[in-house]
Amino acid sequence: MGRSGRTALLDRLPGLKRKYLLDFIVVNVENAAGGFGVTAKIAEDFIDAGADVMTTGNHAYDQRDEVEIFDVETRLLRPVNFPTSNPGRGSGVYQTRDGRSVLVAHAQGQHGMPSCDDPFAAIDRELAGAVLGQDVDAVIIDFHAEATSEKNAMGVHLDGRASLVVGTHTHIPTADDRILPRGTGYITDLGMSGDYDSIIGMEKSEPMRRFTTKMPGGRFAPAAGEATICGVMIVANDRTGLADAIAPIRLGGCLSETAPSI
Repeated sequence: MGRSGRTALLDRLPGLKRKYLLDFIVVNVENAAGGFGVTAKIAEDFIDAGADVMTTGNHAYDQRDEVEIFDVETRLLRPVNFPTSNPGRGSGVYQTRDGRSVLVAHAQGQHGMPSCDDPFAAIDRELAGAVLGQDVDAVIIDFHAEATSEKNAMGVHLDGRASLVVGTHTHIPTADDRILPRGTGYITDLGMSGDYDSIIGMEKSEPMRRFTTKMPGGRFAPAAGEATICGVMIVANDRTGLADAIAPIRLGGCLSETAPSI
């Protein structure tokens, strides 16, 4: 979220990759450029820092003069249930350094979000030709949605068919990281990497003005204080691709820290 979150993650990601021997890293970058969208330079910076794939969300195209990066950079995804004519793609199969295959698919929810196609049917289509444990070694789903119920439903829908289902969009980390009954790792929302002394990553004054007066007074600006890095790690089973372990990570800033022990 903005320069604060972006800089914190870029600084720490290479060390986290070495410390935890991470095989595959997905970063959601939809708020990376001033809180709205992503640029080609920022995408390149995250790849250089260790990201294997980048997802986005409803702000995917906010940097309107750079939307062509979605056609050029195959490691940058927009929601798969956007119109098929839109720039870019919503899923892909990628290789780890030791040759294992990972399907990453990205969808946007319908409740309280801009209009889009059915995310459940869209994800089903992506998984039809990439069966976990047969066609691919791991499946990671980023479900970018407002309603916790809709994100919870996606986890249930994909239980046993994905290694990991993560919710994004609401910028607040949830405490429900767990392995679902059929073996899929799940968390309702990863939270943002950004300054939490804010209103979901924005400087407080303008959101407060709009809440209390119903009148805009200026533009939203990302908060610039020390960021907390938020995310989740899993260990996927080498045979089935399902999750053997899952743990959240929170580092720095004003949230309580937690470091994975998996």
